[in-house]
Order: sequence, then structure tokens, then C-alpha cells
Amino acid sequence: MDGMGVGRKDAPDSALGGVVLAATIMIMVGLFQFLEGLAAVISDEFFVVLPNYAFAVDVTTWGWIHLILGVLVVVAGFFLFAGSAVAGAVAIVLAGATAVANFFFIPYYPFWSLLIIAIAVYVIWSITRAGLFDS
Repeated sequence: MDGMGVGRKDAPDSALGGVVLAATIMIMVGLFQFLEGLAAVISDEFFVVLPNYAFAVDVTTWGWIHLILGVLVVVAGFFLFAGSAVAGAVAIVLAGATAVANFFFIPYYPFWSLLIIAIAVYVIWSITRAGLFDS
């Protein structure tokens, strides 16, 4: 893993592999989130809105949020391959933002939102476990 620039030599291989997997997952999730946002912007009737949900936001607004967040997550995923602490910190913040955005998106697309939240938690764990922030 040292040749790819990811992580430290004394970090466990599973954690270093986790960062590579996390970067790959971030790129894929970012692309899916971008497409989800594009679907909401183009045709907001695609998503069925559940009644009586505490957080009511227009589907088109959520579409723009997912579009922008998707692009940022893809870019952060590519920079995470470098293994720098700054890329790791940005990736953690964006993974957290992805989890929060998908929490509020649960009434529109429940299974997918819960899956993305779980993947975001794994990405955060992988990055923090790899030792990118140790000096």
C-alpha cells in the first residue's frame, strides 16, 4: 500500500485497504448521489413523498443538494487516494454531510438512503482507523 501513498506503514493492512476501498466507495456513491440529484431536478415526480414527515423540503431542492454533494464526494474520493491528512479530513466531513443529507432524504427513497448512511459510516471508520492523522 505504501506505493499508492495511502496511509502509514504501521497502520494495519485492513485499515489501509479500507482507505482504498473508502476512496473507491466515495467515488461510486458520489456518482450515484449525483444521478439521484439529477433525477430529482429533471423530474421531481420520480420520488414519492410520504405524508406527515417532520422535515418537508421540496424534492427539487434536495436534487440540487445531492447534485452538489455528489460532485464534491467524487472529487474528495479521488484526492483520498493520495493519502494526505487534508484529503482524509475533507472526506470525513463530506461523508458526514452525505449521511445527514440522506437521513433527511429517507421519506423520499428510504432503502437507498439507509444504505448510503451505513456506507458513509464505514468510510468515516476506514479513514480514521488508517492513521492518516498521526504525525
